[in-house]
Amino acid sequence: MGTAVADIYHDSVSNSGKSRRFDNQNNNINMFPRKENPAKPFRKALPQILAVTAKNLLVITYGMTLGLPSIAIPALQEKRNSTMNDGHPHDQLTLDEAQISIFSSLNLICVPIGCLLSGVLTQPFGRKRCMIFLNLPFIVAFLSFCYSSSVPMLYTALIISGLSGGLLEAPVLTYVAEITEPHLRGMLSATASMTTILGTVSQLLLGNFFTWRTVALIDLFFPVAAIVALCFVPESPHWLISKGRITAAEKALCWLRGWVEPDSVQSELSLLQKSHDQSLNRSSPTSSMYIMYMKRTFLIPFLIITMSYFIGHFGGMTVIQTYVVSIFEDLGAPIDKYFAAMLFGLVELAGALTCVGLIHYTGKRPLTMFSTVGCGICLFGVATCAYMGYGDASSKSQYSSFSTMLLLATAYLSHASIRLLPWIMIGEIYPAEIKGMASGASASVSYIFAFTANISYDTMIRYLSLHGTMYFYSAISLLGSLFLYYCLPETENRTLHEIENHFANKEHLFKKKISKTDILHRKDEKPEENEDESTEADCILETS
Repeated sequence: MGTAVADIYHDSVSNSGKSRRFDNQNNNINMFPRKENPAKPFRKALPQILAVTAKNLLVITYGMTLGLPSIAIPALQEKRNSTMNDGHPHDQLTLDEAQISIFSSLNLICVPIGCLLSGVLTQPFGRKRCMIFLNLPFIVAFLSFCYSSSVPMLYTALIISGLSGGLLEAPVLTYVAEITEPHLRGMLSATASMTTILGTVSQLLLGNFFTWRTVALIDLFFPVAAIVALCFVPESPHWLISKGRITAAEKALCWLRGWVEPDSVQSELSLLQKSHDQSLNRSSPTSSMYIMYMKRTFLIPFLIITMSYFIGHFGGMTVIQTYVVSIFEDLGAPIDKYFAAMLFGLVELAGALTCVGLIHYTGKRPLTMFSTVGCGICLFGVATCAYMGYGDASSKSQYSSFSTMLLLATAYLSHASIRLLPWIMIGEIYPAEIKGMASGASASVSYIFAFTANISYDTMIRYLSLHGTMYFYSAISLLGSLFLYYCLPETENRTLHEIENHFANKEHLFKKKISKTDILHRKDEKPEENEDESTEADCILETS
């Protein structure tokens, strides 16, 4: 009897790739309900992790271009050149104070320009292709750093790296959001900021053992490795569907969901196609694209992202990171400036690792509240210590250790969420039709805020002193936590379609929880399967 049933079941599987049912003729009971045999959780997550890791090789390359000037500036200062000659034929290259000021910020000025262009290039050429080709200018930049013989050559390397860093924002951020499942998206998106910090810190570490030119030569390994790795990962299924390449999108989904058979991804593929069709219906071909930027689905997310960037940069962390040596000195901290810079970077990296490890379990909102309120309290403590020691060397020495610990705690707490939050959300919070352009525009706002915060620091110190400036940063963090408490929805473990639907409803402006019933439980969104299969398909609905 068992053999007969097995034979009948085997025949039913062989005759149909879609149905594995065995109907009892007497009572019409499904003895063998259809099951798509999905991959095990680890096998399903592994290809998504591998694809994000390949992308992160490009991100860490960009982080290295941010850290390389930090170890090059001391060697390029004219007053130290005679003691730092390492035998290289171009070691007599020097920079004066004005040139050093340009050298330290030229790449950051170019990044917003690249961000604005990144969205324009991402949609027509694809996420994967853009990421592969963006490694080439980084290779040129590192070679220019290594063999630079003049100041214009150094400036050219900075311009190339800055523009390339901006151009990678849209493809990198949208790629992660579009290939990952909702329960993995937050954690894997957070690795972008973490690897950027890792790239920056790596330059500080390598700078202790090699000259800056040798470090630039070592850095060449990463863009080359990124090109090779990206060639083995699939393109975004969303982009492929938008180009009508359904078969390629199916193959990409099979790879990303654990190297499964096509039958296992049909539900998700069908829902992605429906989502794309709905997007086309919402966008009239005769209407101008700017209309999409006047809708709530862009304006409200853009406000949240912009305010998150504002809180992160004007909450003090950007300025502290830039002027960490002088701030430690003003607080009277007994710590070497190079060791302080390296320690500060390691603490930031630890905070980013905390964000990556916890965001899936805590969600974005609790972690953000912990980060912003914690930063506000720590900066208030730093300001109070600076005030108590203002003009009194003995009092400054008395509070120096405590203020140093509070400053390091601020670095940790800020990177545990608020500094990473907008970069995580930027790839998931905008509609698919404008995601590339909107992501690039939002990223450019971040760099404009960073530039503004840095150039305003000297003026604030002049008029408010150190303790007044720190009180200002503390107030921004605490007031920012109130804004995010009322306006930041919890997007963790939600599909992009659900997130878009949330912002499209004006009644959801102060609603903190995105309901799954907004999209997934509508009958016209379900595949024509039985109830159990529809529920399973709904659970695996991917981003749109």
